[in-house]
Amino acid sequence: MVGKKDFRKIHPVKFSEGGAPLSAGQFNRVNDYLWEIPKGFRPDMRVAVRIFASEKILEGVEDEALVQLVNTSTLPGIVKYALAMPDIHSGYGPPIGGVGAMSLSEGVISPGFVGYDENCGCRLLLSDLEQKEIKPYLEKLAAEIQEQIPSGLGRGREVKLGLTQIERILEGGAGELVEQGYGQRQDIENCEEGGKISEADPSFVSGRAKERGRDQLGTLGSGNHFLEIQKVAEIFDWETAKKFGLFQEQIVVMVHTGSRGLGHQNCGDYLKIAAKAMPKYAIKIPDKELACVPFNSVEGQKFFKAMSAACNFAWANRQMITYYLRNSWQKVLGSLAPRLALVYDVAHNIVKIEEHLVEGEKVKLIVHRKGATRAFPGKPVLLPGSMGTASYVLVGEQSGEISWFSTAHGAGRTMSRKAASRMASGQQVINKLKRKGIIVKCRSLQGIAEEAPEAYKNIDQVVDVVHRAGLSKKVAKLIPLAVIKGE
Repeated sequence: MVGKKDFRKIHPVKFSEGGAPLSAGQFNRVNDYLWEIPKGFRPDMRVAVRIFASEKILEGVEDEALVQLVNTSTLPGIVKYALAMPDIHSGYGPPIGGVGAMSLSEGVISPGFVGYDENCGCRLLLSDLEQKEIKPYLEKLAAEIQEQIPSGLGRGREVKLGLTQIERILEGGAGELVEQGYGQRQDIENCEEGGKISEADPSFVSGRAKERGRDQLGTLGSGNHFLEIQKVAEIFDWETAKKFGLFQEQIVVMVHTGSRGLGHQNCGDYLKIAAKAMPKYAIKIPDKELACVPFNSVEGQKFFKAMSAACNFAWANRQMITYYLRNSWQKVLGSLAPRLALVYDVAHNIVKIEEHLVEGEKVKLIVHRKGATRAFPGKPVLLPGSMGTASYVLVGEQSGEISWFSTAHGAGRTMSRKAASRMASGQQVINKLKRKGIIVKCRSLQGIAEEAPEAYKNIDQVVDVVHRAGLSKKVAKLIPLAVIKGE
């Protein structure tokens, strides 16, 4: 029973030394899908910790992820709560699935609270086709997409962009590519922030980061990144589905990737800068991986502008992937494929300045979302599943102060990549998916093994929590037909 989960049994040194008495050292049930660790549990906590989860999901959360979540509650300027979504798992510094809003005047910005894959995110494109129409072409289409869109760690395109081109993209985001003919106006209109954060300043992105991005625009990357041809298998909210352009048996395409090596390098660069600068601002934290600086400091502003530029690169990356995807679509399907329209593109590793209600007053906050998705009322929310499992389209609810209009970002890992690869070989995973009628395209059997569906939480259970907790409402369930996997 989870109603009172005793934290003294896990990481006793980190949790109990100088800590609160037993009654405070336990989870308190706020409701069936929300749990709290009180502010007084540990003396360095500035706010309480809250987790959106069912009892079953909560029981399975890693001890390390819980330690990381409590640690985030110590960050200067954090407002109300340190939050975690039901797909929480351990990460670098803050847990993946973490959300924290900081005071604009007194708060900090933390590179680790964005994550190494800055603006990792998803976009969903719609066709006018049903499964029966595309079935004869599916294998050929998946092969053509894999050929046109490079994937894999460090794998890029043959042509490298020049420094001036990279800087224009870092400043202009997806819109820069649309202006060059690599998309249409609707692509920008249906993208979070219009595919560009205006505060971006390429001059604060290192030469090494820019160099790593030169051949990676329009590439998928590695790990859990993917491009999937899916079908709409179930609709829960017909009115909203119609508004989004979704219908039963419809073929859609989901793209999940981020800023590639450029964003990874940028995060690493500023983690070092933040760690070195903290003594100057008398900031003390329980974990060096939480390195942070005041948002309004010189270092804080440089990171925010550099991160914004990396986010713009990620939106441009997904836009260029869309361009090559549409080319593949047209080449294989011809006149059968009149359109591939963007529904929405949303980030889930990012820091944004947003206006929220706090105690009835509108204030601007520095909102960190690491492995969490923005869920503004009425806006589409995209939750990718693990390889071979369902993904979901949801719609933002009036979640306001309870989550800063945030929701989960996917299934969330339950085991390391190393552990997953010991569980089953890549070929075994491919054979299992093939028996389900799912085509898999990946040049690395090791990569397939590491991303086996069993390595992740049950996406249906995660989505059920955010739906019932009022963070985002289920609209449609998507199931994969073909997976082009990051390697």
